[in-house]
Amino acid sequence: MFLFNVRVYGILINEHGEVLISDERTENVSFTKFPGGGLEYGEGLIDALKREFMEETGMEIEVLQHIYTTDFYEKSSFNESQIISIYYLVRNLTQINLNIRSICFDFTEKSIEGKLQAFRLIPIKKLQEKELTFKTDKVAWVEFLKIADKIQL
Repeated sequence: MFLFNVRVYGILINEHGEVLISDERTENVSFTKFPGGGLEYGEGLIDALKREFMEETGMEIEVLQHIYTTDFYEKSSFNESQIISIYYLVRNLTQINLNIRSICFDFTEKSIEGKLQAFRLIPIKKLQEKELTFKTDKVAWVEFLKIADKIQL
């Protein structure tokens, strides 16, 4: 049996030109990624992304445009599935009301179901692909940067 794991992520840029990233620790693995997560059965990509943002950040978002879809083989870091990731540019419809950190992996809140999470806002020009953990996020960030100057936020 071949297992596919469809993931959907949002690249959120605030009014100050900063991108929202998530530092997480689960199953004793720490990683930095864009907010988002897994598609549930019966759910569309946009609905999944809106749900994931609400669950992770408490924010309602608007999906502005498609940025990138995985076009190479990527095995999950957590199981034997093949990851297919879709990235969208998103805008927050509600205020960003998160405890924004300045240090990577600055976890001070209690774990939610064994998962620790903290958010950072980094200026677009300062976020480097090497700061992102997963190959798909790195490629999506490079693709975003290719069109960033053409996007009206």
